[in-house]
Order: sequence, then C-alpha cells, then structure tokens
Amino acid sequence: MSLGDDGYGQDPGRPGGEYGEGADYDRHLTRTRLPEGDEGDPYGPNRRPRGGGRGRGGRGGGLSSRNLITVVGVVVLLIAAIAFANRGGGSSSDDSDSAGGKASAQPTAPTGVKPVTGKDGATGIASGFARTEQGAQSAASNYAVALGGDGMFKTDTRHAIVDSIHTPDAAPALQRDLDKAYSADFFKNVGLSADGSAPKGLTFVSRTVPVGTKATAYSDDEATVAVWCTGLVGLAGQGSTKPVTQTWFTMTQKLRWVGSDWKIASSDQKQGPAPVSGDVPAAGAEEITNAVNGYGGFTYAR
Repeated sequence: MSLGDDGYGQDPGRPGGEYGEGADYDRHLTRTRLPEGDEGDPYGPNRRPRGGGRGRGGRGGGLSSRNLITVVGVVVLLIAAIAFANRGGGSSSDDSDSAGGKASAQPTAPTGVKPVTGKDGATGIASGFARTEQGAQSAASNYAVALGGDGMFKTDTRHAIVDSIHTPDAAPALQRDLDKAYSADFFKNVGLSADGSAPKGLTFVSRTVPVGTKATAYSDDEATVAVWCTGLVGLAGQGSTKPVTQTWFTMTQKLRWVGSDWKIASSDQKQGPAPVSGDVPAAGAEEITNAVNGYGGFTYAR
C-alpha cells in the first residue's frame, strides 16, 4: 500500500512537495479505507470536498473600511499581558457561554488540501492560504500566533508583523495605536525594560497556541473566524517576580481576500473560556526557561 507524502492523499503525477521532495509518485498509488462500525467513528475524518466549503454564508454584510480599526483590540496578548501585569482576577463564566455558540465544531481532519508551504520573507509567518473556508481558518490561526508572540514587544518586528498580515488600509492606524499601547509604562508593569527587553538573566515569554477555530461567516472575499487560544506570558528565570502564567482567550478576526491571500481587516479579543486548572505541579524557573528556548512553534493548517 502506498500513501501520499503527508497522508493527505497527493494526486498521482504531482511529485515532490513539502514532505516528499523527489519521491516517485506514479499511477500505482492506492488507498485503503478501514471498515466503519455501525455507529461510525466519531473521531474519523469528516470528508469534505476539495473546495473546502466555498460560498458558505454568502458575502455576509461587507466590511466598512471606516470601521476596520474599530479598536482592534488586536493588542492581542496585550489584554492578557495587562491582566498579568496587574495580576487582576475575574470570572470567565460569561465568556464560556459565548464559545459554545450554536455552530457545531468540525474536527480537524485530512481534507486532501496540503498545508501551506509559503512564508513571508520579512517575518517568517505562513502565507499563501487557500481561498476557502479552511484556508481562512488556517490563516486566522497562524495570525493569532504571530499577534500573541514576543515579537510584538519590539517596535521593528511589531511593525513588520502588522504590515504583513493586515490589509493595507487597516495597518497604518493600527500601527499608531499599538505604538501607544506598548509604552515604557506598560513594559515596566510587565517587568521589562523601557525598550521591551527582558532584565539580565531572565527570559520574556509571550506565546499563543490555538486550541480550535470556528468560521462564523464566509464568502470568497470575506470571512469571520474565531480562534480559541491558550497562551503563556511572563518572565522565566531565577528571581523572577512575574513568573510565566497561562491565559485563555478567544480572538475573532474579520478577514478579507487581498491580492492572493487572506489579510486581517479588523479583530477583537475577549478572555476565556478557561478550563479548570489541573493539578500538574508547576515547573521550576530553569525548566520553564529551557522549555521556552528549546521548543519551537507550528504552522497551523485545517
């Protein structure tokens, strides 16, 4: 039995690819499907056409360019970081109701569509997403990671990230808002130096991990995608007064198809839904530092 190079079932005659460069793909490729039980496999692939659901939801109301920047609460992890800096509490019970929506979740399953292989040259953020509902969800996941990363705490890298993943009419005003938000006072509250750097001997951590996505509106030109995320934020190292803590939030992005890719026209963020914390012992400062420096991130694809 032969399988495609990455398990997605590559078309015969399409050699190479991200995971099988130079492999010999010929007309003898076969596929084997395991038998299903009477009730089916609740975790099995939810087969969908290659089109990825194009056309669902119509054109959806259109995005007004004047509302693009409507408080792009896109200071993504900024909300979480502020809460971290102030060590504020709060209940997430109201937020948990909103995540459950009426739209049913779709499992992440092989669709026959290959993950993206392109990257933006200036930032390394994944690019070249499909013009499908799945492509929009993949774009939103990868953009959430970029906006919630430590690169946002440095002026040059922040500008590059914002310009790379936002529409041309949304980026300039957002840049100005973020430059004001990432101020010396804010850095001080988070435990950083005035320029956003970590104190000597400490490692600043700001990392976002998408847990799931949901498209609430989709057309070939516009899409709205909610990304449920968990994140890490804090200072790792001996003597840290701002230890690394976990956050939970949901980011909703309004995407627009620009040129040949999805770009963010506007976005907002709210806390939660957050699960009950487990009783896993907290790691020591050195272990957390080694983990942050030793484990890289992912390119997310539906």
